[in-house]
Amino acid sequence: MPPSAQTPSPTPVLHPPVTVGFDLDMTLIDSRPGIRAAYRALSAETGVFVDADLAVTRLGPPLEEELAHWFPAADIPAVGERYRELYVTHAIRAIEAMPGAREAIAAVRGHGGRAIIVTAKYQPNAKLHVEHLGLAPDAVIGSLWAEAKAEALRAHDAAVYVGDHTGDVRGAHAAGALSVAVPTGPCAAEELRAAGADVVLPDLGAFPRWLDGYLAERA
Repeated sequence: MPPSAQTPSPTPVLHPPVTVGFDLDMTLIDSRPGIRAAYRALSAETGVFVDADLAVTRLGPPLEEELAHWFPAADIPAVGERYRELYVTHAIRAIEAMPGAREAIAAVRGHGGRAIIVTAKYQPNAKLHVEHLGLAPDAVIGSLWAEAKAEALRAHDAAVYVGDHTGDVRGAHAAGALSVAVPTGPCAAEELRAAGADVVLPDLGAFPRWLDGYLAERA
């Protein structure tokens, strides 16, 4: 068949840009060294024992839930405020990005999408981490935990939420988003699956390839 008579190749169907939400602590950053240091500084200053090594094994829920293990309820607002002040000094430079964090955000951008961070962490401190590590998401929303994360995920029309905690699974589902979980925090893969995670990856290193396949199916 002469070239002029050949059937033209079909135009590729392009998927619409997708917004992906990411948790911060133990998903994008290994916050244990910094949080441990901040709790030790708080304990030294207040004279109240805080088992910092234990505290960093149950990261995810809001700060106030952890402080309730160590301080009277009436003291928690003031202690929490002081912890957040100490955090800036003791934690920001002590915390590194998780392996694959930058590549995961870049993968979303590579498909023309938006990457946002939705975290229970105090928003100003979350932004300090992002700036220090050069993660450069499209938005950072803090002080939201579990189902409350759905507020930000819906506002940004996120189709996927990536986290390390069963609370992140609940937040994704509350927003009608796909829950992608990584067992890099306090919750094992089996626990994340039992909580209803739609996808469980071994770590963020597997995320770019998974995203390629997910978006190909959407297209």
